[in-house]
Amino acid sequence: MGVQRRTLGVPLMLTILGFTMIATFLVLIMLKKMSPIAALVLIPALFCVFVGKGAKLGDYVIDGVTSLAPTAAMLMFAIVYFGVMIDVGLFDPIVRGILKFCKADPLRIVVGTAVLAAIVSLDGDGSTTFMITVSAMYPLYKRLKMSLVVMTGVAAMANGVMNTLPWGGPTARAATALKLNASDIFVPMIPALAVGLLGVFVLAYVLGRRERKRLGVLTLDEVLVEEPAESETVLVGAGTGKGAEKGVANSPKTTGGSGSGTDADADAELPDEDDGFRGLDPNRATLRPKLYWFNALLTVTLLTAMIMEWLPIPVLFLLGAALALTVNFPHMPDQKARLGAHAENVLNVSGMVFAAAVFTGVLQGTGMVDHMATWLVDNIPDGMGPHMAFVTGVLSIPLTYFMSNDGFYFGILPVLAEAGQAHGVSSLEIARASLVGQPLHMSSPLVPAVYVLVGMAKVEFGDHTRFVVKWAALTSLVVLGAGILFGII
Repeated sequence: MGVQRRTLGVPLMLTILGFTMIATFLVLIMLKKMSPIAALVLIPALFCVFVGKGAKLGDYVIDGVTSLAPTAAMLMFAIVYFGVMIDVGLFDPIVRGILKFCKADPLRIVVGTAVLAAIVSLDGDGSTTFMITVSAMYPLYKRLKMSLVVMTGVAAMANGVMNTLPWGGPTARAATALKLNASDIFVPMIPALAVGLLGVFVLAYVLGRRERKRLGVLTLDEVLVEEPAESETVLVGAGTGKGAEKGVANSPKTTGGSGSGTDADADAELPDEDDGFRGLDPNRATLRPKLYWFNALLTVTLLTAMIMEWLPIPVLFLLGAALALTVNFPHMPDQKARLGAHAENVLNVSGMVFAAAVFTGVLQGTGMVDHMATWLVDNIPDGMGPHMAFVTGVLSIPLTYFMSNDGFYFGILPVLAEAGQAHGVSSLEIARASLVGQPLHMSSPLVPAVYVLVGMAKVEFGDHTRFVVKWAALTSLVVLGAGILFGII
């Protein structure tokens, strides 16, 4: 009997410690008591000792690093590649088009962020989406003293909905885990996902109206008033920030046009030392207008190869970065200068990925994540059996946030599908419902791409988390509700 109690007690202890570890991590980073890197490393190491497996910490970390090394390599070279493409002016037409649409209206800027993130997400890669979106929109948010967490939150949610594309990852994982056809899962879900994306646009409109009310609609000339390069990050509803003191950012005025000059003229007037607008300087030395179509073709080819899976993604970005640097900057000093310019982003993101490897390594190695999932599944009331698709959709929201997509789709989804089949619920319904949590998943601390987003936007991860969780969870519930309403789930 004593042995049986111990057998039952260990899984319960691991379950409690797993939830406690995740909660501790989230609380500390949201309260800014620890940096994300420190929390990702020290908290799991401490809990590994609590579990009594401190001697195996090294093995767990190495396993985690090994599994995430390809992702870290992909992010490193993707940052270099797209950084070079931004330097040489590939995305300048996109930026100018957005500037022309958004002008200096906070509402248009927030909606434009959501639309841009959704369009760029068609390539299926979150890191690419965030790099292009932040590069285009960050200057406007910074100059208008808009809330940067609105930008990161809206971009993450739009990308989360679009991440359900068959080549985005979750749909393919669900199809593989349950031995189904990816198109049979995705195509019927399109109406529900479309409602979810519409929900993101509506939310962007609401948040944009709040920002417009707080800041007013400025003229282009007001936006270009020279200010110190560093500005305060303003959280929605947190007050007027430094802009109020200057009498610029919170002065409601209507825009009668784009100001006295064109967008191009405005760009030329910006001070060189302003990091926020450096990427828009039409006279910067890194521009390569004669190589524009080469760079465009190279980027299209790279994205096509990524979607078609001609080579592993890390290899594609490694080759792409090397080719982009060689062709655009044939002289070694220029190549070193470009690598140096993007080194901070590379170090921040790759460091965060390897720190996350400690977190995931301990969660998986100690068995905490398995016992947490089993506990959740075992505690589903018997009466919910016929509604397992709904249950799967609800569970996908927290589970895909607290664990990797691989862990959820290959570890948990088959168990949920088996339970559903016992009550007459088809695996297809379960698979479709499993996609519901993706809008929140894209802001999970275990998703490497989110560190690209917050790093390039210069936003604290805790601030982003505190802002986005409620809205992303609401978006997931909208997708779930639409799926049930349309009879898809």
